[in-house]
Amino acid sequence: MSIRTLDDLLAEGVSGRRVLVRADLNVPLDKQTGAITDDGRIRAVLPTLGALVEAGAKVVVCSHLGRPKGAPDPQFSLGPVAGRLGELLGAPVHFATDTVGDSARSTVAGLADGQVALLENLRFNAGETSKDEAERGAFADQLAAFGDAYVDDAFGAVHRKHASVFDVPARLPHVAGRLVLREVEVLSKLTADPERPYVVVLGGSKVSDKLAVIEALLPTVDRLLIGGGMCFTFLKAQGLEVGSSLLEKDMVETCRNLLERSGGKIMLPVDVVVADAFAPDAAHDTVRVDGIPSHRLGLDVGPETVAGFSAALSQAKTIFWNGPMGVFEMPAFAAGTRGIAEAITKADAFSVVGGGDSAAAVRALGLDESSFGHISTGGGASLEYLEGKTLPGIAALEN
Repeated sequence: MSIRTLDDLLAEGVSGRRVLVRADLNVPLDKQTGAITDDGRIRAVLPTLGALVEAGAKVVVCSHLGRPKGAPDPQFSLGPVAGRLGELLGAPVHFATDTVGDSARSTVAGLADGQVALLENLRFNAGETSKDEAERGAFADQLAAFGDAYVDDAFGAVHRKHASVFDVPARLPHVAGRLVLREVEVLSKLTADPERPYVVVLGGSKVSDKLAVIEALLPTVDRLLIGGGMCFTFLKAQGLEVGSSLLEKDMVETCRNLLERSGGKIMLPVDVVVADAFAPDAAHDTVRVDGIPSHRLGLDVGPETVAGFSAALSQAKTIFWNGPMGVFEMPAFAAGTRGIAEAITKADAFSVVGGGDSAAAVRALGLDESSFGHISTGGGASLEYLEGKTLPGIAALEN
């Protein structure tokens, strides 16, 4: 990549300069208490922020959280994130209660060398996500006024053509942060010349969400293991009944074609855990995939499937995993995801966890993060990278 890096910026000297950092602090919050339930994305940006603080920069951090509709919404405030970020940095983070208004201007103006400010949720301003280039550009102008240089360390947002990701770099000297650089280096290993056998595990709910990456990966991988809710559309394509399990009827023919073209590369579950209802205390048991009762729905892959998938993973030298095998948030339906995750850690392979729910599952199940080669912070971004798409945020850094 022809991209300047954080080390290039640090070599030029940043002491006393304002550095605008686009981070991905889109962390999950407890709906009842507003508390952060997983601070993985905050911790991921610490190496970049720490280096800038140590070098004496005035650091202005910006991020989105959730999907507010272009106006302030208290449930999506970054206030709790400012508190946690300060704890992790070991110094107070000055929080602006707006994005580019009076509070943001006074907060940034008051920064001393080595101090950090966090602006309120970027998506509280309609200009951040606008498809109108003039509106987006006007917001980018206001954001760019807070920095003498720009660092993109928000890999989870680089697939979005948003003001803070795509337009601000055109207005300031710009570099890639340490997280973005690491993400691209790791994912390029999967697309350039992966060590073989190369095994991909895909889960999650919908085939339609993963169709493009399946199409892109099929010619490249040695085995493609499919679990999660999306497996039931593939099972239906094999002529099996799936009861009341999640099913995308308009994707059945597509799945049938994929199976025919895969040359036997695609592995599907042989047994599943079925339940009477989508509930943590629902009655459930394990059945073969050709014996799913009409009134029950599949919520996890079964132990025989875990064993078969684990055997394929044990032979791998390169592994990419995106999407849980079942409803891991409910303990009764977490065994499949745990089993596959543990099999990945035991394999003598370079392993990449593709962000999103997979990364959340690793932490929620209490698994050792260091036992994976890399845990991505960007689910959608990592998939689009593997699809071969141009990511707007990366393209903006290359310009």
